[in-house]
Amino acid sequence: MAVTVTQHSDFSAELRWTRLDDRHGHLTHTVASGELAHALQALTDEFGGGYGSQTSEETALAAAAHTTRLARALEARAAVLVVHLRDEHQLSWRKIAEVVHGDPAKQSTVRRQYDAGRRHLDGG
Repeated sequence: MAVTVTQHSDFSAELRWTRLDDRHGHLTHTVASGELAHALQALTDEFGGGYGSQTSEETALAAAAHTTRLARALEARAAVLVVHLRDEHQLSWRKIAEVVHGDPAKQSTVRRQYDAGRRHLDGG
């Protein structure tokens, strides 16, 4: 994997990538805009995403917007990965559903992801 994340023992991490790893600038934008920071903050507790009653409305709105934008981008990329699993590796819908969703019966969910990924790849 070209993008590396190194976790340190002091609860910090370091991200490394090159311009070639991020040809379209998505990762650079995600880091620079605060989307990644807000999304990671949202993982810190199960209810408030690390934002409490003392958080300003502006900060809470930015956190929600940034986290949602990153989630949408990751959903699109996950759908493209499903296309690759099906088309390049010729995996069954059942196998993909088992690995991706933890349930081989979720084949229709995987097919919807595949269709979304195909639309994304086809520019639509």
